[in-house]
Amino acid sequence: MSQINIVIFGIGNVGSTLIKQIEAFNKKVGATRINVFAIANSTRALFQDDIISDWSVNFEAAADAYTLENIYALAKNIKEKQQDLEEPERQFIAVDVTASSSFINNYIPLVENGFHIVTANKIANTLSYEFYKALRKSLEIHNKKFLYETNVGAGLPVIETVNNLYNSGEEIYKIRGVFSGSLSYLFNTFSKEEKSFSEILLEADELGLTEPDAREDLSGKDVARKLLILGREVGLINEFEDVKIQSLVPDELNGGVTLSQFRESIKKLNPIFETSKSSLKENEVLRHIGELDLKANSLEVKLVQESKDTALGQTKGADAVFEIYTASYGDNPLVIQGAGAGKAVTARGVLGDILRVGQYLN
Repeated sequence: MSQINIVIFGIGNVGSTLIKQIEAFNKKVGATRINVFAIANSTRALFQDDIISDWSVNFEAAADAYTLENIYALAKNIKEKQQDLEEPERQFIAVDVTASSSFINNYIPLVENGFHIVTANKIANTLSYEFYKALRKSLEIHNKKFLYETNVGAGLPVIETVNNLYNSGEEIYKIRGVFSGSLSYLFNTFSKEEKSFSEILLEADELGLTEPDAREDLSGKDVARKLLILGREVGLINEFEDVKIQSLVPDELNGGVTLSQFRESIKKLNPIFETSKSSLKENEVLRHIGELDLKANSLEVKLVQESKDTALGQTKGADAVFEIYTASYGDNPLVIQGAGAGKAVTARGVLGDILRVGQYLN
């Protein structure tokens, strides 16, 4: 049986769900086993071999302050034990399921110390192109893998599909889609139901479909990050500032406005979106999309009127959908559609990336 050794950084919704999924995976009889040898949040870590069972209780009781040097030392001890037992060398993966903008500074040191990287954190792939290339250079030098399928479509195989097409020489000339599960729900519901936008936004908040501050979704910045990631996957060298973003939050509800003040004033959004809805033709719906046009080298996030006959126009619930236009597919794009958000599908996507790294190494 092959074994994958991992350290998990982040014990929030996705991290804790991932640990449960790994526990269930290990109970199945298979050729691969995942050994979680460390679990860490931003300040404390639980260190021991195979710590999944009752991990949350043990974390509260026994987690200590740590540095990356502690992680490296434990990995070294595990390797030495394997060598003493004359077992095959087993690989180590650092799994980032944080949303931290600072943790990504640890990626290159982790790679230099023998770790592959699997991440659900989009930030490393949307920083400066200089950092983007430096990370990949380090991966190449140290022969390590970096997988991040969940950066764009949660559990959907969007990055994998785009990479397969691009690396096979296919000419991709446009990618457009509904990138956000939360915004998908908002405009799917708003387009078909006689409810105000503010009502639907509050419902989405109660269902846990939006960020605690819905302005983070409505700003379009998360969609812009996903769009930039796809652009870089197909060879563009754009920066985040190059993405044209239509924010759905008026200036008067942004800036120095607190979250509580925004909630109190949420009905001010209604006239804006009622105007957009009233301009729809009979066979149209509103959709919030990201669009990458490689011929024009443009990346744009915007609210559009979409025909109900298209894949984007037919989305339901909180589904994400991606249309990939290529030379071979012509006017009929390759379509990927499904749940575009949620802790379970995101954790499952991360688990898939962990297992893919294991497959690469066997």
